[in-house]
Amino acid sequence: MIRTIDDQLDDLQHTDAKVYEAILGEARRQAGHLEMIASENWTSAAVRQAVGSIMTDKYAEGYPGKRYYGGCEYMDVVEALAKERVAMLFGGEHVNVQPHSGASANTAVYFAALKIGDRVLGMDLTHGGHLTHGSAVNLSGQFYRVSHYGVDRETEQLDMEVVRRQAREFQPALIVAGASAYPRTLDFSAFRDIAREVGALLMVDMAHIAGLVAAGLHPNPVGLADFVTSTTHKTLRGPRGGFVITTAEWGPKIDKSVFPGLQGGPLMNIIAGKAVAFGEALTPQFRAYQAKVVANAKRLGEGLRDRGLRLVSGGTDTHLLLIDVKASGLTGKTAQDRLASIGITSNKNTIPFETEKPTVASGIRLGTPQLTTRGLGLGEMDELADIIADVVSAPVDFDPLPYLRRVKAVAEAFPLPGI
Repeated sequence: MIRTIDDQLDDLQHTDAKVYEAILGEARRQAGHLEMIASENWTSAAVRQAVGSIMTDKYAEGYPGKRYYGGCEYMDVVEALAKERVAMLFGGEHVNVQPHSGASANTAVYFAALKIGDRVLGMDLTHGGHLTHGSAVNLSGQFYRVSHYGVDRETEQLDMEVVRRQAREFQPALIVAGASAYPRTLDFSAFRDIAREVGALLMVDMAHIAGLVAAGLHPNPVGLADFVTSTTHKTLRGPRGGFVITTAEWGPKIDKSVFPGLQGGPLMNIIAGKAVAFGEALTPQFRAYQAKVVANAKRLGEGLRDRGLRLVSGGTDTHLLLIDVKASGLTGKTAQDRLASIGITSNKNTIPFETEKPTVASGIRLGTPQLTTRGLGLGEMDELADIIADVVSAPVDFDPLPYLRRVKAVAEAFPLPGI
């Protein structure tokens, strides 16, 4: 593995040894650890080749056929391919693949559809929402009047009748659906009905579940929502970036909001990588992969629950699990640090009705996309459930070394893909 990385970075090694060593160090870290952050994945070698290609050297302000620079004929080819493939995956009348991130995609919708001070109804961050869904520390919470809905205290799942009552009372101009730490299926039809009832527009941020949607393993919001946004680098397994799907009516406004409203020249090397990833997502192999992601998450959740850990909402329908480690006597930060000490990468995460600061948190979020890309299956999920449960329940002075050896054995049995 290291020799292959050396070959790929030969020029960099001689030009900038410090950056080269940092990249090599990260390659070693990823190879030796099990990455379980739900918002991360590995791209294919083909995606990385497109991202690292000569496409990075070309300015292409504007859109296919309407560029402000000459020499963009091949930029038009890859952007058109990316847009066509998104439409093939999800449907929709108009696609914009230029947003640099999911946050940029969401902001483009806000700027296209709202005036400063308009009302937005989104999911509470501590209940599983996202910063860009109206958090007070994000511009979405500073430019607009925001009210948040959350999960039921008993079921820890959304009660759509409660969301309906909030919408009737608040009368938002835009309702935002979607989450970054909600492990259950989202009812987009119910969101659509609520939005129509109160005269609001509906935006669905499907960043986390886009790969599941593409594979038919989660309901598709396209055709129900006025705007569907997503990242490309989570379950979709593409490069870091975003896109927006909308109606023919809203298409020109979204395009104008992205460029020149928010961004200048698009990152054409990233768009080339997006096109490759979207092409990969159209294959039967990708659909089979997503089914394994969900099966692995369910199996891991069952194992953790059987070992006495408390899963928020009781389980998962998707690629992620939210574990209440406060119920086991830890904070999220402590659990994250413990897992890091044995070679498992996770992230501390707030849980519904959180009592700790976000920097401490009461939960950890675990995901199976990267493990599944690496080739781990149900048997490995059983092994990891035992390891994680042991470490979370261990005394303060526990010895991480035996668990580190077990994690290393799994990592060595499943080398990094595409490297």
